[in-house]
Amino acid sequence: MIETIRIGHLLRETASSPYRNLVTRPTGAAVRVRIEDALARSDCLTALLDFSGIELLDFSCAEEIVAKLLLAQALPQPRFVLLRGLRDDQHDAIAQVLTHHRLAVAALITGGEPMLLGWVSPDARDAFACLYRLGRGCAGDLADALGWPEPRASDALEALTRHRLVRPEGALRYPLLVA
Repeated sequence: MIETIRIGHLLRETASSPYRNLVTRPTGAAVRVRIEDALARSDCLTALLDFSGIELLDFSCAEEIVAKLLLAQALPQPRFVLLRGLRDDQHDAIAQVLTHHRLAVAALITGGEPMLLGWVSPDARDAFACLYRLGRGCAGDLADALGWPEPRASDALEALTRHRLVRPEGALRYPLLVA
């Protein structure tokens, strides 16, 4: 199951106003704490952070919310994290912050395939897109589909697994929305 967390709703509760801009580090930190609290109460392994109610997201809030949430994944009960409802300028802020921290996250694009934001190799990006199209796969499946040697496909899948961008189940890897 997936736990959907509406960031705009959390922001309005946190700021006690119809505020739709995430522009200060303390506001971003307060929203992240609310997300962490919601995840602590949930049995779901996947969190879908919905940014559709947010107008402006600056770099400090991208770091406070997305990067620090992903950095906290080393804690007990790490979660898979997906983003939804991002505008292009918000993609850019999150991607730059995640690249700086060598982190990555999958973002769902309306009417399109999910994309990776942040720091991943070109091979991992290609493997991610291929795995999404296949629905699931192992290194051999990806190697066949992409015309790669199997060790190259295995390395790309391992990188995706380390970043929690795919769900492992034995030798198979699943896109987060299919698992």
